Amino acid sequence: MFKNVRGFKTSIALVFVLLFTSIMLPAGQHASAAPSFAKGADISWVPGMEAQGYKWKDKNGVQRDIIDILKNDYQINSVRIRVFVNPSNDYGNGYMNKDRAAALALRAKNAGMSVMLTLHYSDSWADPGQQTKPAAWKNYTFQQLMDAVWNHTREVMTAMQSKGVTPDWVQIGNETSNGMLWEDGKASTNMKNYAWLVNTGHNAVKSISTNTKTIVHLAGGDDNALYVWNIGGLIDNGANFDMIAMSLYPSASGWNTAVTNAVNNAKDLINRYGKEIIVSEIGMDNTQPAAGKSFVAAMKTQFRNLPSSKGKGVFYWEPEATPGYNGGYSKGAWQSNGLPTVMLEGFID
Repeated sequence: MFKNVRGFKTSIALVFVLLFTSIMLPAGQHASAAPSFAKGADISWVPGMEAQGYKWKDKNGVQRDIIDILKNDYQINSVRIRVFVNPSNDYGNGYMNKDRAAALALRAKNAGMSVMLTLHYSDSWADPGQQTKPAAWKNYTFQQLMDAVWNHTREVMTAMQSKGVTPDWVQIGNETSNGMLWEDGKASTNMKNYAWLVNTGHNAVKSISTNTKTIVHLAGGDDNALYVWNIGGLIDNGANFDMIAMSLYPSASGWNTAVTNAVNNAKDLINRYGKEIIVSEIGMDNTQPAAGKSFVAAMKTQFRNLPSSKGKGVFYWEPEATPGYNGGYSKGAWQSNGLPTVMLEGFID
């Protein structure tokens, strides 16, 4: 019943069930303490790449496990892993269902890393240009859609916990710049529905792990007007969530300006809403690794030093990708010969 709380205030009953769940969960069912500042990488392509036979080398040419390289060579302490609802089995465009994601999360946990879970609420990519409902949810009423969000969120969290992993952070949607689960949850036409869907995902996460922080993630981290409209609209419509996340993909020639604008945006959001900020995705063209290294270092330093310690981390998107992987992704940090570029050295303190 509590999956359908649409409220503008959390009901006493919901508070009770969350507290009861917290008390009754066995030891180990809460997120461990997240790092004070996450230096992260989205590694969701790793299982598919491994199934295709990809191998990775460190800068000395030694072949090693990619997670080991990320952690021990580049001080990556956190990973980001996406989940589609009913993905195809192709390696790039689908593949990451809840079970494969849970297995990857366990590898990261065993390496001592924290985990961010990104729920796309789609069978494939959800981003500013497409927030397509899963095929199985296509004809649902809005009530059924909220039920599906509740159930899917809990199922993914439970799959993670079956491996002994409780995510430190969970994104309720991915780059929901104009909402999610279109058309019902399109923010520009129905901000209230978008807010209720965010609430449903937030409440589902908290019903499993009260310590896990929920995130609303938008693209264009240097676009303050977008964030004020979207985040302000959610809050005005009673949405509950813990953190705000950004994406930022500047050019090699324009990254300084993009970083300045993103930092100013973050400061304004902190001032307006008091929420913590995390950068879920950054990247730069792999032909510009020196500029990319400087960009990564600047993002790390600037967001670590946000007011009131509200900056909580920066994640590079799919650094393990080689040039042109999956039909043309060009922002990875590894070369075709298996050797890394200097891109991720920006994370090293």
